[in-house]
Amino acid sequence: MRNGFLCLLATLTASPVLAEDLVFTLVNDSSYTIVEMNVSAVDEELWGENILNVDEVTPGMSGEVTIADGLDVCDYDLRFVTDDGTEATQEQNLCEINTFTIND
Repeated sequence: MRNGFLCLLATLTASPVLAEDLVFTLVNDSSYTIVEMNVSAVDEELWGENILNVDEVTPGMSGEVTIADGLDVCDYDLRFVTDDGTEATQEQNLCEINTFTIND
């Protein structure tokens, strides 16, 4: 995790079938406004484009996130950028979660 500003948590639930879209709820339970979320398969070197379908995810906001990249992978690197440019990253198995919560 960069800059130590966010604690990223995932709630584990039943696994979806591989090669289908990965869908989970993103909950911003932090005091930061998230303006960008990028994902990439763990073995990739470059970040994917911003996958948020809103301009920002303010504290207390939650919404559904869909990763429709057609890959047969579960392990992703996640990157979150706040409105002041601070970044946090985490590796996560996205096939095993239903909710991903960002905390201070």
